[in-house]
Amino acid sequence: MRDSTKLREYIDGEQALVIPGVYDGLSARLVERAGFQVVYASGGAIARSSGVPDMGLLGLPEVVARLEQIVDSVTLPVIADCDTGYGNALNAQRAIRAFERVGVAGLHLEDQTFPKRCGHLDDKGVVPTGEFVQKIRAARDASQDPDLVIIARTDALAVEGLDSALERMHAYMEAGADVAFVEAPVSEEQIREIAERLPYPKLINMFDGGKTPLVPLDTLSRLGYRLILVPSDLQRAAIKAMDEVARVIRRDGNSAAVAEALISFEDRERIIDTPAYLELSRRFGA
Repeated sequence: MRDSTKLREYIDGEQALVIPGVYDGLSARLVERAGFQVVYASGGAIARSSGVPDMGLLGLPEVVARLEQIVDSVTLPVIADCDTGYGNALNAQRAIRAFERVGVAGLHLEDQTFPKRCGHLDDKGVVPTGEFVQKIRAARDASQDPDLVIIARTDALAVEGLDSALERMHAYMEAGADVAFVEAPVSEEQIREIAERLPYPKLINMFDGGKTPLVPLDTLSRLGYRLILVPSDLQRAAIKAMDEVARVIRRDGNSAAVAEALISFEDRERIIDTPAYLELSRRFGA
């Protein structure tokens, strides 16, 4: 079964899936090791791991190279962040083909103006509805995998209000999207209204510190949200840990004072599958 087909089966099920965001092969392996069913390749996390903010600064080749690492590191379906498609409808078609070649199971496109920015930052802009409808149609036309899951994201709620965001989403779903993603609702009331007025499978971002309040998983599931992204929390945890350990090493010259916070050498090697690679090396005399 293709990963895209498996992802569609999950979306058609009755339970919501919590999907942590990753940004490289190692973080993807940790998500699989923890027992999750799907991996989310977060565009914002990938950007930050490259030392730049989530403001559309990375190009398509840079993102595709990272996606290839992520897909190759796990056996799970991967949902990727395709930002705005890296330009107009023709750019989006090229991006879809590139994402498919590395094996993603699904992706989301957004209707922000280019360059985009993190959906929980202020001062966003959105393109006209008709322009993004054509981009969704172009994306569907470019796909060679009939089961590739295309998720339409609108950032119009913060720009034009809820009614406009919902009108846009109806148009995007009619254009061929599979899942509706209204970014950054600011209250549980908005989350419920989005659910009531959009009779489609839905995705929502759910993370501490953003504009959207945290809502229990069973509530989101009852409302019809099928994909619950937690896009940046793993990276935020890693940043905090690395910052603290770096300060200790700078102070002491080693990490002995925080040794309990470090994974063991042996566990590190098991996570990246070193024993299996060593066995292959012996097998082939490499």
